[in-house]
Formats: sequence, structure tokens, C-alpha cells
Amino acid sequence: MLNLLLGGQGINPVEALGKSADFSHWEMYLNDLLSKATDFGLRLVACVLIYWVGRKVIRYIDKLLSKLLSGRGIDPSISSFAKSLINVMLTAMLIVGIIAKLGVDTTSFAALVASVGVAIGMAMSGTLQNFSGGIMILLFKPYRIGDYIVAQGQEGTVKDIHIFNTEIVTADNKTVFIPNGGLSSNVIVNVNNEQTRRIDLVVGVEYNTDYDFAKSVALEIVAGDKRILSKPAPFVALKNLGESSVDLLIRVWVKRSDYWNVYFDLNESVYKTFNQEGIGFPFPQMSVHLEKSK
Repeated sequence: MLNLLLGGQGINPVEALGKSADFSHWEMYLNDLLSKATDFGLRLVACVLIYWVGRKVIRYIDKLLSKLLSGRGIDPSISSFAKSLINVMLTAMLIVGIIAKLGVDTTSFAALVASVGVAIGMAMSGTLQNFSGGIMILLFKPYRIGDYIVAQGQEGTVKDIHIFNTEIVTADNKTVFIPNGGLSSNVIVNVNNEQTRRIDLVVGVEYNTDYDFAKSVALEIVAGDKRILSKPAPFVALKNLGESSVDLLIRVWVKRSDYWNVYFDLNESVYKTFNQEGIGFPFPQMSVHLEKSK
């Protein structure tokens, strides 16, 4: 009957069945592709939502942790480091969760990450050194947030201690990031460790100056500044006989917070008072002797 119907219209029954089968195959393929695309799109949308919600949650945890640590009186240096470390860990967990939602096998992914991690670890040995340096800084506390330090050719007030670097603000308000590895293995000068600081001021006077008189004038200047501490006692001495001048050393102790103000004021007072008392400051000079040739 099929032969008759199709044959009567000039259509080969075998070819008709073949075309029908091909169309059915492509229709199934397109339906499957559409289904997978829809599923992937939904997964992608879900991943975006997970990331958005996850970042919100991480920021909330960060703020909550800040309040908790500050409320318990935890050292700001430890607090800053802990927040930075937890933020990195939570972000890593969020990324793994998003990858799992996309349908990637997290077991094989973890093995891949582990192997890649070894390679990255070898390539980033300096970064790992900075991480361990940050832990050493937190354990031994050579400085804390708010301290004024001099290290690695930089100096400034410590603003934050991160897991890989320390953030300082210089006196001229520049932000500098110093790797923790270098800080933990090199010399650090912490200006804030002690409550007092010493000022050493070297003043050159002319060779014909009465030394005892110059010393007494210097001591009077020191005695007139109430910010200068009496213990340890101020000290004035002949430091050096230079090429063009007799160098006086004025050594005083002040509170840490008064250091720069006293240093500049002391320079100004010495200059003005020595001029008023007729004590001259020499200029660099050189004696040249000429001999007549015979």
C-alpha cells in the first residue's frame, strides 16, 4: 500500500523513509543541544548569583570579624592579618563552589589544583616567603599598626599588615607596600618602641672662638627649652677638630612626640643666639701656598 501511495506520486519509498529518519535525527540533536544550552545557561545564572551572594557574605563576615576582634581588644596587627587570611580562604571556597555548580568534578579538580599548586609554589617561592614572613612578624611583633618604622630603604607609619606585605604611609603621605619576607629577614628600626629619643646636633664654629663661652651659650639654649628632658642630662662637648671648624656636639633627650619640633627649633635657636653672641660659623676654606721657582 505504501509502495502504491508513494509510487503513484513518483516518490521512492526507501528515499522517503531515509529523509524522514535524517530529519528525526537532526531534530533530536537540536533538542538535546537546546536542553544542554538551557541547562548551562541556568547554571551560569546560578553561578553569578552565588558569586554575588558569596561576596556579600564575605564582606559581612569581614565586618563582623573586625567588630569581634576589636571588641575583644585583639592586637590590630593580628586582626588585620587574620582578616586578610580569612578573606582569601573564603574567596577560594567560593570559587570552588562555583566550579562545582558548573558541573566540574571537584575531586579531579582538587587533584589538578594540588599538582598545579606544587608547580606554582616552586615558581612563587618569594610569595610563600612573604606569607611566612607575615606569620613571623605577627608572632614576634617587631612592629605594630601605628608604629613608625625604617626598613628596606623606606620609612613611615605602619597602616596595615597583610598576609604578603606591610602597608606604610610616609611622612609626605605616600603609601608604600613592603614585602613581609624582606621585613622578617632584615633590619627593622622601630622608632616607637621607646618613649624617648636622643637628638645629636653638631655645630661648627670658627677656630678663634672661645670654646668655654660657646659651650655655655649652647647649654643656656638647651636650658631654655622646657621640652628637653633633664634626665638624661643635656650634654655639650667638643666633637671634632675639622678642616675649617671646631665642631661642638649638643646632645639632648626628648619625648618621642617632641623629637622633630625640638630638632628644628634647636637648630634655629643655635643659629640666632650664636650670631647674637658673636660666635661665627666658618665657611669651607683652603690654604694655598705658592713657592717661587729659583
